[in-house]
Amino acid sequence: MEGYPTRQMRRLRYNPTLRRMLAGVQLRRDELIAPIFVSQVVQQRREISSMPGVYQRPLSDAADHAAALGQKGIRAVLLFGIPSKKDASGSGAWDDEGIVQQAIRLIRQSCPEMLIIADTCLCEYTEHGHCGPLVDFRGRAEVDNCAALAALARTAVSQARAGADVIAPSAMMDGQVKTIRAALDAASFERVPILSYAVKFASSLYGPFREAAESAPKRGDRRSYHMDPLSPRQILAEARADLAEGADLLMVKPAACYLDVISLLSGQTDAPLAAYHVSGEYAMIKLAAAAGALSEPDAVLEITSAIKRAGADLIITYYAEQLAEWI
Repeated sequence: MEGYPTRQMRRLRYNPTLRRMLAGVQLRRDELIAPIFVSQVVQQRREISSMPGVYQRPLSDAADHAAALGQKGIRAVLLFGIPSKKDASGSGAWDDEGIVQQAIRLIRQSCPEMLIIADTCLCEYTEHGHCGPLVDFRGRAEVDNCAALAALARTAVSQARAGADVIAPSAMMDGQVKTIRAALDAASFERVPILSYAVKFASSLYGPFREAAESAPKRGDRRSYHMDPLSPRQILAEARADLAEGADLLMVKPAACYLDVISLLSGQTDAPLAAYHVSGEYAMIKLAAAAGALSEPDAVLEITSAIKRAGADLIITYYAEQLAEWI
């Protein structure tokens, strides 16, 4: 046929084995990180209504779950704690007998090889749901950045003391990486790396997480410290600032709706890059699959592959356990 191309790209697609051999993106189980919600309140695991298949877990169940994940090839977990009591300062976050600290020790016993990442924030522990103590600023409540830094440093040291392998500050306070790095080093935890939530946007996609972690702000919002999705110039500034302060790894959150950001940071920085496929992104797939609109495994594999194709080295996902079976 006249005009039919000599180079036919479909020749590389007819054979499924050849397609797999030529795939430039390969998902691996050891690139996945599974979030776990550990609670001092529940006596048995409780499913999150907006996140089918995700649970708040008591301590023993969280440890058993981590061990089961390890047996499926998942090498890392990210811990979030729900305490039995909250206060204005979030003091439960740096309690050496706090929920995350206990969970770290139990998971270490049940699954010694698991990489344990501790989310380092205060929103789950404050009675108002913000990421640090509040002060009045021009008639509205705002997080006191300096007070939050001191609390985050104490929390990071307590988590490292409990045995956390990686500290992951997520409060988006100015100077948090520098303050935490100094505190860890002073406490002889200089070998513990920091995975910074460097590029964390003020997103509508965190709603289900706030149910899971019981961390929704009681008043106001977090737009004065989370990044504005409409201000792309801040992306590299935030990432470079955290690297200069001592971050070892960077994170983009959310992931699937911010592939351009992942690609930008992958090309403009040389630090390992994690991406968080967040609760709202998870819930959208679940709802669409339940409605029969798509194949859940196919959609999850496609979206997770897109996150990696954009440049993520590590992917935090509520689908980690299922992906371990589907990959």
